[in-house]
Amino acid sequence: MPEGHTIHRLAADHRDLFAGRPVRASSPQGKFADGAALIDGRVFETAEAHGKHLFLGFAGTGWVHVHLGLFGKYTLGGGQAPPPTETVRLRLASPDAHADLRGPTACALITDAEKQAVHDRLGPDPLRPEHDGEAAYARVSRSRSSVAALLMDQKVVAGVGNVYRAEVLFRHGVDPYRAGRDLTRAEWDAIWADLVELMREGVRNNRIDTVRPEHTPEAMGRPPRVDDHGGEVYVYRRAGMPCHVCGDAIRTAGLAARNLFWCPECQRA
Repeated sequence: MPEGHTIHRLAADHRDLFAGRPVRASSPQGKFADGAALIDGRVFETAEAHGKHLFLGFAGTGWVHVHLGLFGKYTLGGGQAPPPTETVRLRLASPDAHADLRGPTACALITDAEKQAVHDRLGPDPLRPEHDGEAAYARVSRSRSSVAALLMDQKVVAGVGNVYRAEVLFRHGVDPYRAGRDLTRAEWDAIWADLVELMREGVRNNRIDTVRPEHTPEAMGRPPRVDDHGGEVYVYRRAGMPCHVCGDAIRTAGLAARNLFWCPECQRA
């Protein structure tokens, strides 16, 4: 499932392609035909993201709410749009740009009030400038749940997925099984600040890189990472491989229906 930086990047790309312009909307697949008909020809006003939720705003009509889920994908491009395939849930097009959405978990036309209800059930997002880690810490500091589980709870922190969860805990030497209430305020503030910076870099580069300069392939003389995730990481999907810092074997285990990765030496209990 895409993490929050991907959704914020999609919002920025939509604004760059369509903001302030009327767009043609269609649903070749047919599952969003009624909604597409209502926004067809309307001015695309803006796009925003909160966590893993994308909102596309249209003048006088409302918002298209998109959640990609596990299988959703976007294809965006300039120039004349190619003929759409029957798998496209929503196509937005202007004379020189198009955006095709396929396979999302959610694609619905919603009102301002319904959009606000989505925001209300989500935690603070490290990529939204008006958010900070205060509300998240209020929940983390009272919880017996592991910090690894809390970071993946979108009601606590919106936008963090399995990669950022694993990597930020490694970068701060935090045992993923430690209870949230045992995390100090200083530790949480450092984790939040790191998430803000790492996820901003993710938006800029459209990939997740979490290793510090001294641990890059060039600095260490090691081969670059080969993985469909892309990016240089410390522990994510590196089970059984040596830690870049201490050399111990990276471990993995299931937690909250996802695979957790950590270094037992660098993240001691």
